[in-house]
Amino acid sequence: MGRVRTIARRTFLVGSVAIAGGVAFGTYMMQRRLPNPLEEGLADGAATFNPWVLIDAEKVTLITPHGDKGQGVRSAQAALIAEELDLEFSQFTTSFGEPNGAYWNRAFAEEGVPFKATDESFMAENMRAFVRGITKLISMQGTGGSTSMADSFDKLREAGAVARETLKAAASQQTGVPVDQLKTAAGAVVLPDGTEIAYTKLAATAATIEPVRKVTLRDPSEWRLIGKPMERLDILGKSTGTLPYGIDLAIDGMVHATVRVNPRQGGAMTRFDATAAKAMRGVKDVLEITGGIAVIADNSWRAMRAAEAVEIEWGDAPYPHEQDAHWQALADSFGEEQLDSMWRDDGDVDAALAGETAITAEYRSPYVAHAPLEPLNAILLVTEDQVDVWTGHQMPIMLTQQVAAITGHDADQVKFHNQYMGGSFGHRLEFEHLKQAAEIANQMRGTPVKLTYSREEDFAHDFPRHISMGRCRGTVANGQITAIDVNIAAPSVIGSQMGRAGLSVPGPDAQIAAGAWNNPYKIDAFRMCAFRAPELAPVSSWRAVGAPGAGFIFDTFIDELCHAAGADPMEERLRLIDHDASRKVLEAAGEMSNWGSDLGPNRGRGVAFVESFGVPTAEVVEVTNTDRGIRIDRVFVACDVGTVVDPVNFENLVQGGVVYGLGHAINCEITYADGMAEQSNYHAHEGMRLYQCPEIIVKGLENQTKIRGIGEPPVPPAAPALGNAIFAATGQRLRELPFNKHIDFV
Repeated sequence: MGRVRTIARRTFLVGSVAIAGGVAFGTYMMQRRLPNPLEEGLADGAATFNPWVLIDAEKVTLITPHGDKGQGVRSAQAALIAEELDLEFSQFTTSFGEPNGAYWNRAFAEEGVPFKATDESFMAENMRAFVRGITKLISMQGTGGSTSMADSFDKLREAGAVARETLKAAASQQTGVPVDQLKTAAGAVVLPDGTEIAYTKLAATAATIEPVRKVTLRDPSEWRLIGKPMERLDILGKSTGTLPYGIDLAIDGMVHATVRVNPRQGGAMTRFDATAAKAMRGVKDVLEITGGIAVIADNSWRAMRAAEAVEIEWGDAPYPHEQDAHWQALADSFGEEQLDSMWRDDGDVDAALAGETAITAEYRSPYVAHAPLEPLNAILLVTEDQVDVWTGHQMPIMLTQQVAAITGHDADQVKFHNQYMGGSFGHRLEFEHLKQAAEIANQMRGTPVKLTYSREEDFAHDFPRHISMGRCRGTVANGQITAIDVNIAAPSVIGSQMGRAGLSVPGPDAQIAAGAWNNPYKIDAFRMCAFRAPELAPVSSWRAVGAPGAGFIFDTFIDELCHAAGADPMEERLRLIDHDASRKVLEAAGEMSNWGSDLGPNRGRGVAFVESFGVPTAEVVEVTNTDRGIRIDRVFVACDVGTVVDPVNFENLVQGGVVYGLGHAINCEITYADGMAEQSNYHAHEGMRLYQCPEIIVKGLENQTKIRGIGEPPVPPAAPALGNAIFAATGQRLRELPFNKHIDFV
């Protein structure tokens, strides 16, 4: 373990340097005010006070730059501004805005440091400040990692307060009434006599005033919107089928394109013959692109049918061709040379395991696809002076850079028009389809090109959740867990994903063991190691990234040790947890589910706890073992995000995360044969069916001091809680996902 000690020393030195210089750098970067992009081309009589608020004589526009992929973040961002600006939901319009460094995501820093989210020590907080400075310096604008609310909560409320106070100053200038005698309500400044002056009537005057920067945010007791049930801005459009997604857009004069690229990801195309395809109705051209071909036609259906008619010979995959070889690569990675990091090294684990009959287990978490309902798509129009891109994406600035590198434009010449996304789960963090669209549109300058993937191409060229394997040892004594040694091997999802974007991320990949090492358990002898397997099939961030796989491995092993010790699985977890908010989450799940009560024959109850993205989440699953298989009856979920912005959306996100986690635990995996993904559509990668969906009861706690997001944290505990419940009902321990390989479900 010599390399482990080297890693530990290097981590300490890096941390010390960050403390010495990071505080000053982080403080400087955080205080440095970035230019307001709304000021460029601002119309006469329009006022903007910061990058998020624009008011003219006609309307109030709120900029909500985080991408909305179904999680409702556009509404939540607007609500934060409207809370302080005293706007009702009917009194403003919203825009995703244009890519700009002013919208950098400060919350990315939370996952960018090698500290547990529960660690708020001096070193941890200053490392976060340092990383926040870096993310600001490199204009890291993006949506992901359940960071939207953590990033937005303070700064968007402040943006609304700055606008409010500046509008009051404008009203004072117009009327002569002192500012301290003015109030605001429902989109207007209210004079002492009750006269209301609409914000739109104050825009011209406000445009001549320097924004009032020194503001006081309202006490939570005064909140009108935050914490109250809201009707999302998109709910009417989604309910009536009128909300446009990226795939719905059309531009005058556009042509349709689809692609066929080597299904052996990263492999070459050795030859193709498009003679038959070019003769088909509606086909305009067949173009060669990197790794494959693109068919241009007058509609997407004809383009897809013609693409199937192209005869193509593919090169080999740059990774093992067969699935067994992928698992073998992980099994071969449990060695000191592949050690990526030692995240926990508490006590003398080797001594604790010596002389005892250790309990051992091996777990497997497979590749799984993102498979959102909206297939990948984009419209691009390339001209000599500009590139316009219409699609839904999570990384706007990086998108402009990736497209510009293909077309030869400067990044600021790429105009990105973000759209609502029909799901993502990490799928729209990737750029390969945009590079292909740019290649096509660059060969057809002046013509708008709409690229649409077929469902089969979307599956074939998904970058799935990374594969992982866990090897665990532990001991129990006197009804308690006494030692744990957990080793997890996986390829680096961050290395794979960032490598495709042309970036290199130094240091260990925290996602290999995320959802395991960061759980706030205090065990006298506790070691947690992550081993970096060689690159296999290319992988990407999948909902909750590392936590679904590592969380399944770790929590299932915790449950096994609890049963081996003869301990109650809930009580033993509560004994081990040394973080107050996490303990309360577990206690809440236990109370909700009436843990310990008798469910009756052929029934079982399982609990799991996983912390991801700073959100401690506990889930209790109840199942019945029927003569046809396992039926999932009820799920109880408790989690703590610090402040629940919208309780309705919060509940929906938690329920959706549970369904997503359970469905994939039951049914889903991607396997490779001859270098190609064997699953081509939903029939072979099936989510949870409506008749299988249990009742899901949700409780949001608010004991944490920091604001967190909820889009991903409900997913990781679902699989281990279900597996633990199945064991309780049947005595069968499932250590490999998906569970339908070993057991039936009804």
